[in-house]
Formats: sequence, C-alpha cells, structure tokens
Amino acid sequence: MSFRTTVESMSKIMDEMGITELDLERQFLFGVYRKHIHLSKQQMAAAPVAAVASVGTVPSAPKSDAAPITGYVLKSPMVGVAYLAPEPGAKPFVTVGASVKSGDTVALVEAMKTFNPIKSDKDGVVKEILVTDGQAVEYDQPLIVIE
Repeated sequence: MSFRTTVESMSKIMDEMGITELDLERQFLFGVYRKHIHLSKQQMAAAPVAAVASVGTVPSAPKSDAAPITGYVLKSPMVGVAYLAPEPGAKPFVTVGASVKSGDTVALVEAMKTFNPIKSDKDGVVKEILVTDGQAVEYDQPLIVIE
C-alpha cells in the first residue's frame, strides 16, 4: 500500500471517528519519515456543543454572534500548536494588561517540531489573549489583541 493511500484511508477513519490529529511514522531503508497531521473543518465551528465537546475540542462561536474584536490583532502565521510560555510551568510571555514593545515575543507556535516565536508588531498593552496554552491554531487565527 502506498503512503498516499495509507494517508487517504487514515483520513477517512479520522473523519468517521472525530479524530483531528495524527502522527505517522514510516521506516525506510534510508531512514524514518515522520509526519504530524492536523485536520480541521470550518463547519465544526457551527457544530452543536454536545457533538464538539465529545471529541475534546472547545466550540467556538459563529462569527456573526461573536463580539467584535477591537484593537490590533496578532494572528498565527501558520497551523500549529500555540504556547503562551517558553516551557511547561514557566511564567507566560505576556498577560492581560501587560505592556509589550514591537519585537517582544508574546507566544510560540509549534509546527513540525519547530517552535516559532510570535513577536509583537507594535507597542501597546495586551487587551485580550484569545487562545489557551497548548491549543491547536489555524493559519491567520487571532491570538492576542493589543491596544
């Protein structure tokens, strides 16, 4: 069975079971291929709370019902996992009400086992933190609001 066929069949199984993340590893003569796959579906945001909660994710409100975000929004430049502190148990990079300067690291986004710093683009005060530590994030998802 080809690797592509394996991924396609696993994707169908993941969809049926409500699984959103998968780590694949395949050994070859010349080494090991590892791949972390994160699936997301836009329609899950509008799913009923009971259905979404059963797969262990936090439901998000549809955009029309959400309060408008005011201020400058830092967005995730990639799909990955957001971390608000440099390591587990450490002091967070920023907290609500904290002053930040342009270039300050405010979070990390892990993608493909690489931790990418998310830096503030402007000076200001952290008004809101829109993600939780260890939360999966999408490309262009709002992370932090700065005023």
